[in-house]
Amino acid sequence: MSEAIRVEHLAYTYPGVEDTPGVAVFQDLSLTIEEGSFVAVLGGNGCGKSTLAKHFNAILLPCGGKVWVCGMDTSADDRIIPIRRNVGMVFQNPDNQIVANVVEEDVAFGPENLGIASPEIRNRVDRALKQVGMYEYREHAPHLLSGGQKQRIAIAGIIAMEPKCIVLDEPTAMLDPRGRREVMETINRLNESKGITVVLITHHMEEAAQADRVVVLHKGAVAADGTPGEVFSQVELLHDIGLAAPDTVELCYELNQCGFSLPLNALNIEDCAQALYDAVKA
Repeated sequence: MSEAIRVEHLAYTYPGVEDTPGVAVFQDLSLTIEEGSFVAVLGGNGCGKSTLAKHFNAILLPCGGKVWVCGMDTSADDRIIPIRRNVGMVFQNPDNQIVANVVEEDVAFGPENLGIASPEIRNRVDRALKQVGMYEYREHAPHLLSGGQKQRIAIAGIIAMEPKCIVLDEPTAMLDPRGRREVMETINRLNESKGITVVLITHHMEEAAQADRVVVLHKGAVAADGTPGEVFSQVELLHDIGLAAPDTVELCYELNQCGFSLPLNALNIEDCAQALYDAVKA
């Protein structure tokens, strides 16, 4: 499997204001994201999640080290536009990404700025809206939609540019449970059926559990990296850095403190219920 993103010895410091010193976020971070994978990035506030995400499409540039996107060096001035064609960004507030008064016009905005011909834009807009389940709303006003629907429109606007990778920075943070479910279903569908590489920055453990791989950041370094089962079974490590495992894993962990011997990789309700049933039956 080829690499979508490669981070080599990344260092980044936010510049200080006036006479105040800068804030160092990364000093020596290395990470590789494979093409077609679904990677969730977790961590407490200030660990560098959003800063890392912004390096993936050259919103921020390294102070040291390198970031490569689809084989392109993000610090090369002539590569910025091709990089942003390959990596689309979706942020937590969809209102900040919606720029038009009609849904289909908003989705067309990105392709128009790429200089795509009008007939192809029409095709891309229709395909993108169908992929996120919002085609029937194509002539609606975005401000009348729910939060989840707005976020799906924002995602459609990105995929209409046909990127190879989508980076989502806490896209469900402002949504209710229904909106969160709609967005996660859309993300999973794009990854599984379209092969789009997905990087999801989130603080919801249940969302991260849906990924192929989970990367946990702490103080600018990788604290854990593996499948959801591998990472979330390290409950004490997560607690030490101020995080929690999914509720199902936390339940099994607490019961184990009382003498049970339950697996710590039961990430969904069905697996957890089966583990509890097996333990009681035995």
